[in-house]
Amino acid sequence: MAKDKTQYTCNECGGSSPKWLGKCPHCNAWNTLIESVAESTAPAKNRFASLAKTAEVTTLADIDATDVQRTPTGHDELDRVLGGGIVEGGVVLIGGDPGIGKSTLLLQALDSLQRAGQKTLYVTGEESGAQVALRSRRLGLDGSQVSVLAEIQLEKILATLDHVRPAIAVIDSIQTVYSEQLTSAPGSVAQVRECAAHLTRAAKASGTAIVLVGHVTKEGALAGPRVLEHMVDTVLYFEGDTHSSFRLIRAIKNRFGAVNEIGVFAMTERGLKGVSNPSAIFLSQHSEPVPGSCVMVTLEGTRPMLVEIQALVDSGGPSPRRLSVGLDRDRLAMLLAVLHRHAGVACMDQDVFVNAVGGVRISEPAADLAVMLAITSSLRGKPLPKGFIAFGEVGLAGEVRPAPRGQERLKEAAKLGFSVAVVPKANLPKKNDKAFDGMTVHGVDRIDEAMELARSLA
Repeated sequence: MAKDKTQYTCNECGGSSPKWLGKCPHCNAWNTLIESVAESTAPAKNRFASLAKTAEVTTLADIDATDVQRTPTGHDELDRVLGGGIVEGGVVLIGGDPGIGKSTLLLQALDSLQRAGQKTLYVTGEESGAQVALRSRRLGLDGSQVSVLAEIQLEKILATLDHVRPAIAVIDSIQTVYSEQLTSAPGSVAQVRECAAHLTRAAKASGTAIVLVGHVTKEGALAGPRVLEHMVDTVLYFEGDTHSSFRLIRAIKNRFGAVNEIGVFAMTERGLKGVSNPSAIFLSQHSEPVPGSCVMVTLEGTRPMLVEIQALVDSGGPSPRRLSVGLDRDRLAMLLAVLHRHAGVACMDQDVFVNAVGGVRISEPAADLAVMLAITSSLRGKPLPKGFIAFGEVGLAGEVRPAPRGQERLKEAAKLGFSVAVVPKANLPKKNDKAFDGMTVHGVDRIDEAMELARSLA
């Protein structure tokens, strides 16, 4: 028998090489070439026929387009991230660490959709049908009529989709599916790319909404070629600490809604339950104000959330430490320099630790003012007043710049009972606005004004 020819495929870009190299010649990544069986040189007949549909050239004005119809999943937090619900013919890719709850949430969503009259299909390549049934009973989904198919061959899955015609189908997971057209193993770059392309085309042609579950690498990124994220309509990341009962779903890409939306869930014995007031998770429960604590309002997509920023300033050695959890460390170093230069608060010989409570990650610069007030409060050992919030971006010249959608941030804080706010002057609410009754809002232009104001209020 003739020996099968081998080639080396790059995990990062999908490029191939006839021999092993330390560096990929296509994307220059190191140690990414993996040996695989070379594809046959004979052209496969009609291999891409289903992907290349004929179409005529038309103008945008002549295309009859209406707003997409959305089907609620029965989980408000999941609907928020998706932009209102499942879209007909849409393809969603959801990734997350093993055991974080991807399959659990999708099984719950399919059960809710099925009970609402939608035809559903759960394709599992990692478990047997009995294991899925056992999980459904643990979740309290007794008598569930969700259809289950334990299969990993792409052609059989496509045939089942064409025969059953479900409204929503879940493929768990895309890394286990393989096509007979390719000789490489399931999970390889070529298999993931081609299987996802065929499933995406099937969704667009039939109107079935398909949810693909994806594995993640040890760095937390979705495994497989990057083109996988470009092919789908929506990319969701499931985040959370295994030691915590709370989970976050974050939308990274969404063709039918806003990106950077988050949904907050709590893991219970009966599966994942949506958290209607996530601000309560990210606020510590102090009976009295403590030094080094300042509450800010951050925006996650369209949702304003209150997050507590904690700072601890302690005497350090000849090389003081700068450590931040949930915030950018380089930005912390910049804020300390601005604090020294423009507000006269020196921390050059102090260790500075900053933490965003609850494990949330804050990437927007609107946290600057709250971070600087928390650092000053810890350094002086004086707490900020009860019911105090602050937000605003601080520039290198010491100016306090406005934060986007400041009115919504203030309304969220007022709704939760906060009474004192320090914000940029441009974010001051209009006079006679009854939404801010009971809240005193102070506007500042510079960081030294904010520090003087905080001292007078304390």
